[in-house]
Amino acid sequence: MTEKLYLFDFDGVIVDSLNLYEKAIRSCLEEIDCHIIKTREDFLDLFEENFYEAIAKKGVSLEAFGRASKILGPSIDYSNVCAFQGIKSILTHFSWTGILAVISSNYKEMVRETLRREKIDRYFSDILGADFMLSKTAKITYAMDRWGKSPSQTYYIGDTAGDIREAKSAGVHTVAVTWGWHSEIRLRAADPDFIIKTPGELAFL
Repeated sequence: MTEKLYLFDFDGVIVDSLNLYEKAIRSCLEEIDCHIIKTREDFLDLFEENFYEAIAKKGVSLEAFGRASKILGPSIDYSNVCAFQGIKSILTHFSWTGILAVISSNYKEMVRETLRREKIDRYFSDILGADFMLSKTAKITYAMDRWGKSPSQTYYIGDTAGDIREAKSAGVHTVAVTWGWHSEIRLRAADPDFIIKTPGELAFL
């Protein structure tokens, strides 16, 4: 059997962190006096495409946002964020036949510490976070090159329409999960290859 490459988004796919992540983003934007989020829908709209491209289009300086993130990041408490039920068993399943990595808009150390606390860090060969590249399309391409995999051997698993659109740009299999941030309606609009409603269904990829 040909070994596959499974690339997971972190927030909204592996861990249930919407409330905390939104609060963190709001704090960073307020720190640089950018008040572009009024409602939960405003926040979710930023993930219809690459998050960083979305805030830049709204006039946010990515350099200033990055500085605010580094200042406020250490105060973000992920200690109460837990993995979704059923994720651990599917990671075990995938680890038998593939290479697993995280591709996220979050920062690597934050992701690493949460995975370690949840005792699932051993499943992942690497974490490609916001401190590596901002484009998920670029990170997916990098991952395929690093592990010598073709698009047909690669699956990106995400929970937002932006995840799916970036993965489609990289030419890989796109897997949208409905237990995360975006509704199934939003996800279907991005035309994923697969719609998955429970972690257990991932085993059939």
